[in-house]
Amino acid sequence: MPTDTLLDRFLTGLAPLAPVAVWAHGSLAGGDYREGRSDLDLIAVLDHPITARTVWRVALLHARLRAEPLVDRLHCTYLTPDTAAGAERRHLTWAHEQLFARPVTPVTRTELHTFGRVLHGAPPADVLPPVPDGELAAFVVRDQRDFWRPAVDRAALWERDVWVDLGLLTFARATVTLRAGRLISKREALEALPGLGAPAEVVEDVRSRRYGDPAPPAEGWTARRARLTRDYLGAAIDALVAREG
Repeated sequence: MPTDTLLDRFLTGLAPLAPVAVWAHGSLAGGDYREGRSDLDLIAVLDHPITARTVWRVALLHARLRAEPLVDRLHCTYLTPDTAAGAERRHLTWAHEQLFARPVTPVTRTELHTFGRVLHGAPPADVLPPVPDGELAAFVVRDQRDFWRPAVDRAALWERDVWVDLGLLTFARATVTLRAGRLISKREALEALPGLGAPAEVVEDVRSRRYGDPAPPAEGWTARRARLTRDYLGAAIDALVAREG
């Protein structure tokens, strides 16, 4: 599979940086991975401080992979044992074919402890501190309130497949996490959406694109789908935040 080939070449290229561990999270670890549609979400733990030279070597590693199939979907955040604690700390990350810094969120940390896939070295429990009680719930409420609710008001975003898919699935996952105290996969989130009042035709659109072989959209569907999604999510997020915030 192209996924296995890419992971093998990534791990080979990473070896000179002496990783303590490399883990997968997200769909690749959770059993809902769809080649060519899902991202490859990785965490690498290096055994030395991340210096300017480390940044240069990481950039070179990813540049050398640029001709590989699926490489645009490979995302990796780089930690060290000394920087692994704390969900607010920002870490060197390669994603969307560029380097920047971002946190390893409580959702990602919980995924790693619950079902993280070890690609190399030590398991997450040996390196990554557990998520404190209440931190996961507080994060998902804050994420819905501070990121997703303002995004709903940016109409142009919702003409794109990725915003419709992630907006709906993230809301469903947040709702189940708050109700049941556990994480669910994107497939489980899709199954939960009708029971949460999401518009059935939009849910079916997401399902067909993620798991089927959809026909090109009918004229006017993209704009209609955007309106349906925004109308639903705006009210649904407001209710969730009022209830849980």
